[in-house]
Amino acid sequence: MERLKDRVAIVTGAGRGMGLAIAHACAREGARIVVVDINDQTIGSAVEAIRNQDHADAMGVKIDITNRAQVEAGMKGIVEACGRIDLLVNNAGGSLNTPYKLAEIEERHWDLVVNVNLKGTFFCCQQAIPQMVKQKKGAIVNISALAGHWRASLAGVQYTAAKAGIEGLTRQLAYDFGPEGVRINAVAPTVSMTSQRMQDLWDSRGKEEQEKVYAQIPLRRLSRTDEITSAVIFLASDEASYITGITLDVCGGRYLR
Repeated sequence: MERLKDRVAIVTGAGRGMGLAIAHACAREGARIVVVDINDQTIGSAVEAIRNQDHADAMGVKIDITNRAQVEAGMKGIVEACGRIDLLVNNAGGSLNTPYKLAEIEERHWDLVVNVNLKGTFFCCQQAIPQMVKQKKGAIVNISALAGHWRASLAGVQYTAAKAGIEGLTRQLAYDFGPEGVRINAVAPTVSMTSQRMQDLWDSRGKEEQEKVYAQIPLRRLSRTDEITSAVIFLASDEASYITGITLDVCGGRYLR
């Protein structure tokens, strides 16, 4: 059974990495995919891959999610093209190649990470929720991280602060718009090899530090991409129809250590 059949699903940062994996997962569940990214080239390749591999309806929209006017115009265009917004996955973000050592973090690094992760998520929610309220139904899944309520392994405090903000935003919006039929949740992975950049960061830590991370995870391994996308699909689907305002950890029990 396709759990998202004919639903319009917007995935931000879907040009590659985890965002693209989430878009593929939504497409396999029957959704019509809107790939949102800041890069024309990755948008084009992602849309083509979804159409070819998943045989799904897909379109792309270039948006800088830190620019409110672009988000507003982009969401308006999506509604005009698709008629509705059923699912928004706020995936765009990450540590964005910024330093993790406190002394090396400059104001521009802080601004970049907080703006893309937190402000971008806020702008997208702000523009999508009114349409969902109009429909009397909708789901939003924000991508947080274990760092948002624990600590980071491969990123600095700017990332931890931004992800903590996403979880607070998730709870408040869930409370505010639950009566309107809109569910808002978050997924919090730990270290996952979702891109070459993440692989490079992981490799740079060295064998000893990697073993320390493994020792902190009761399941003694890193997550697979499909384990994260499965959590997103669950929260997006009617299987989670009575779940809102939560952050679902997909971390192998690491927070227990």
